[in-house]
Amino acid sequence: MHHHLNAQAAARPDGAPPVSQQQYLRFALGSGVYAVPIDSVREILELSPTTALPLMPDFVRGVMNLRGAVVPVIDLAARFGLPPAVLARRTCIVVVEVHAPEDPGQAPQVLGLMVDAVHEVLETEGDVLEDPPALGTAIAPQFIEGIARSRETMVSVLNLPRALDSEELAQLIANAIQH
Repeated sequence: MHHHLNAQAAARPDGAPPVSQQQYLRFALGSGVYAVPIDSVREILELSPTTALPLMPDFVRGVMNLRGAVVPVIDLAARFGLPPAVLARRTCIVVVEVHAPEDPGQAPQVLGLMVDAVHEVLETEGDVLEDPPALGTAIAPQFIEGIARSRETMVSVLNLPRALDSEELAQLIANAIQH
């Protein structure tokens, strides 16, 4: 099986190997299935106790202790205006790193995303996302980066930096932790 790569893909300035496909972690959220780039996923944890914080937006379930670091836990469904997650056997926390779009040099923010169930990793042929539909998505289109397609599967890829606007979130969380 030969992969034909165009010259542009073959010569990436950072010396990384050429990318011919992208991998996304698929998960269930409410009645939909969404995905995030696997590069932003650090680990997947079983649901662990979270400490509720006062003054948090309703989609922040609290914080958890991840090997000594305080990590905010975000109820993604609630963030997107879907009914809040109902904790069940398959509920997981996907720990992601989110880079601030306006300041890529800044250290990424580590967040735990509460999802209803984690599915498999989806590999797409090629690394181009299709444009999200302007209508008919369960969540606001600005939170969707695009549609990843693999064979028969299509899945909405979330735009995490936009969905979890780190400055707004970090400010709220910092305020709550300081009090």
